[in-house]
Formats: sequence, structure tokens, C-alpha cells
Amino acid sequence: MARRALTTAAAAFATAAALLLTACGGGDDSSSDDIKGADSESSSPSASASSAAPGVKRPVIKLPSSFELTFENWTSNDPVEQAVLNDGKEQLRAGYEAIIENDPDSRNRAFYDTKNGFLQSQQWIRTYTDKNLTVIGKLPVFDPKVTLAKDKAAASLSYCTDESKASTRNRKTGEVKGNPAGTDPEVLYVISMGKNAQSVWQAVSAHSERGGCAQ
Repeated sequence: MARRALTTAAAAFATAAALLLTACGGGDDSSSDDIKGADSESSSPSASASSAAPGVKRPVIKLPSSFELTFENWTSNDPVEQAVLNDGKEQLRAGYEAIIENDPDSRNRAFYDTKNGFLQSQQWIRTYTDKNLTVIGKLPVFDPKVTLAKDKAAASLSYCTDESKASTRNRKTGEVKGNPAGTDPEVLYVISMGKNAQSVWQAVSAHSERGGCAQ
């Protein structure tokens, strides 16, 4: 797909947005609820892969089979870019794990966020948990791009999601809802990331744009 310009500074996460998941915890009015849950690594309950900082114990992130989160072409020949991709993937997986487990205070998500980034993540997670919603279905994550700062201590990670097969489900009533008819199912995310003292790439802020993947 044709691609868009990246912005290093991202806006704060949306607090209400549309029906479907706003995948990184942040975004504009066009956020969504649909998400996937399993790639070749993440389909396993014990999978929490990231080679960015060997020796750092990363959390074990578990996603159920009811939610498939897949990552397409999530590789780079540059080891620093690959480290950003690895931790960016786990950050996203941890966010959906928190929603599914009804846990806005998720330590796993906090591991992949800065302090301010986690405050934004909590706002996003609560747009689901406060409404007794969880996520089900399939959410492909694709077209990743990494832009590194000159000192390689900060980065912008962008990617797209396709919400056409993802939905929310009310924990109490069981009601399932997807994107409203006529809504563009593809959402562009831009995540501003920084590397901490342990060489873990953490999300600082995020911005989403529905329909931005076609630009």
C-alpha cells in the first residue's frame, strides 16, 4: 500500500472513540475495536518474544484463541529497527491482554510504556473495561515502518490494522458489535517510542487515523 509521512510526536490516546478497539491505546475519533490475537509467536500462551535486550526478563503475555492478533512482515535487516518492532509488538499485545483480562492496571502493559505513556494506555483500556467490553475476532497488524532518531535512542513506529473481522463483546449481555456499516476498517497507528536504561523500547505516546493506511 502507498504510505504516509510519519510524525514523531503523537497525540494523546482517545478516551471514547468508536466501537472498535483503538489498537495502541491512543488515537483520534476514528479509533476502533477490532483486533486479532495470534501470530506464529503470539498464539502460544507463553509467547512474549523480543530479542531487543537479552538478559532483560520480559513479561509473559497471554492472548486467548478467541482473539487473533497477527503481525505481517514484522522484520527488518537492521537490528535496532528489529528491536523496536519486537517491543512494539509486545506493547500492543499487552494492551489487548489487559482489555481481555479486564485489567487497566496491567503490569505487562506498563512494562512497555513510559510513565506518561501508561497513563494514556489506561485511558484507552478503560474505554473497554468501564463498559464491560472485551475484544474477539481477528486483527491483522501490517505494513510496519520504523524511523530512528539520529542517536537511535528514540523512534517512531507506524503500522496498520484491519478491523473488518474484529468485534467487541459485552461481558454481561454477550452482545457483539463490529464497526458500523460504511466505516473504513483500516486504521493507521503512529507510536512514539524511547529506549529505557534496560534497552527496552517503550511507548511514549500514540496517534491513530482511520483511513490513513490508504495515503
